[in-house]
Amino acid sequence: MTIDRTANQPVMLLVLLALSGLLFFLGLGDMGLTDRDEGRNAEAGREMFASGDLLTPTFNGELRVAKPVFVYWLMTMSYHVFGVSEFAARVPSALFGVALIVMQYLFLSRLRGQAVGLFGALMLLLNVEMLVLGRMAITDSVLIFFTTLSLYGFWLGLHGTSSGRHWIWGFYVGMALATLTKGPVGLAVPLTTTILYLTATRRWTVFWQRGFPIAGTLLLLLLAAPWYAAMFLMHGDAYASQAKLHTVGRFLSPMEGHGGGLWFYFPVLLLGFFPWSALLPVALYRAFRSWWESRETLGVKRESLDPRDATHSDAELEWFAALWIVGVFVFFTLSSTRLPHYIGPLFPAAALLTAMFWSQCLKDPRTKGIRGSIHAMMGLGYLLALGFALLPTLYDKFSGMLVREFPMAAQFDLGSGPYLAAAVLLIGMGLVGYFGFNEERRGAAFGAAGGALASAFLLVILTVIPGINRYALAPPQELAYAAGLNLSPTDQFIAFGSTRPSMAFYARRKVVFIPSGEVDRLRTALADRGRAMILLPEMFQDSLPIEAATFQPILKQYGYILLASQPMVTIPEGATPPPTTPSKILGH
Repeated sequence: MTIDRTANQPVMLLVLLALSGLLFFLGLGDMGLTDRDEGRNAEAGREMFASGDLLTPTFNGELRVAKPVFVYWLMTMSYHVFGVSEFAARVPSALFGVALIVMQYLFLSRLRGQAVGLFGALMLLLNVEMLVLGRMAITDSVLIFFTTLSLYGFWLGLHGTSSGRHWIWGFYVGMALATLTKGPVGLAVPLTTTILYLTATRRWTVFWQRGFPIAGTLLLLLLAAPWYAAMFLMHGDAYASQAKLHTVGRFLSPMEGHGGGLWFYFPVLLLGFFPWSALLPVALYRAFRSWWESRETLGVKRESLDPRDATHSDAELEWFAALWIVGVFVFFTLSSTRLPHYIGPLFPAAALLTAMFWSQCLKDPRTKGIRGSIHAMMGLGYLLALGFALLPTLYDKFSGMLVREFPMAAQFDLGSGPYLAAAVLLIGMGLVGYFGFNEERRGAAFGAAGGALASAFLLVILTVIPGINRYALAPPQELAYAAGLNLSPTDQFIAFGSTRPSMAFYARRKVVFIPSGEVDRLRTALADRGRAMILLPEMFQDSLPIEAATFQPILKQYGYILLASQPMVTIPEGATPPPTTPSKILGH
């Protein structure tokens, strides 16, 4: 894939906007909220929207400080514009995903030209993890935007001309908003990267001269500290203890079973950044080798570090990206709680570094490591294709293990979608090899890899997700919505056996969540007189205590049942009982 350096930048931006808009927004509201994080976040935003209290986040009527307030502000604005829905809950993530891609392009094209800018933006867009994070009602897409804004502001402020020093304020603003989005990690990512970079390049003096550290820190505190101070003053120990649990506690010990060994993030990065992860090892090696060879000449004081002029500039940007990747990777590896999306903030740096490496390979087809990288890309692609091809068989074999959470799991078939995705990946990786090993046509390998990933992703959205949503996610959500329509604020709504946080979002009211093993709690809840409804998987109906014997079945939906102490009046459209003897359900 070759890029005309004289191409019109607005045209490039329109292409990126169209492609990122398609991939982030297509069918954004067609799937029900996934639990647990999406359900909790969307409901916390809904409760803020309903109450008008823009200071204190709550979930199910109780204080929620697992995440700070900024994403809930965004969701509240989205609910005002689009109404309360899955689409509205996910709009902030999608919008900031698009904005991140545009920022990546503008930053790289400013420093390295439009070819590298477009490669870097497309690599950041066309990978598994970023496409997923940009479509979920969680904090990570917004967090990644602000940590990237912070680090790009740092680079431009440090390396620009005297008139470009104003970019450094983005460093502090980005950190402040990242901290309001996801807490201390919003500080940790930029600070870890910049400390490593300034130490490795011996640029601390330059930073103290150009970085406005005292004024910048005051600006950061002015933006981020008031909300934290207000929460502490209003809620005292209730806030402080929860905040400590979800920051220091999360780092020191696994939470909610999210552990994993020290090698956890290696396969996450390898598959999450596919297909460009195949280029990353060589790009990292080249960056660190360049730094090692140049370390004796570093530390020379220069008043101006113009990125368009300095001879060290290309190499230093690579070092910066490499240290960003390693710093974030190690930081989250040291954390005891590990989840795949935690390392999302390093993806812009990974895209930047691999884009620069790929551009060099097109300029010099004999660049060392490119053929091995192409072999690795093809190998990863073939393994992923094999995984897709085996997925329906593996699902049929192990679906019985899922029935406690998804009662219709054994009756659901993934359909042809995984096979189609596998075929697309096989063809795409074949084209990567055909073009990639031909020095004159190598540029087309980029389009083959990115096109294969985008096509497989769209196939999954269009063929697999609708079935999963209909038979796994939607049934309890539709019944929760029906319960919410018919219960007054003084009535009880109990979720027994399946305690998905999203039920509160769909019921639009407080839910009493009771796990299947806590029948005594259910008995106590039912001792209160008044109207009540119980939502549960049908398999747990025999576990109900005698106090629920008079409850009548109102609605059934694919393995779930809604019971009521009195007949229900309003039945929402689409909430119909499943067949009495269900046959195998196709996934498309």
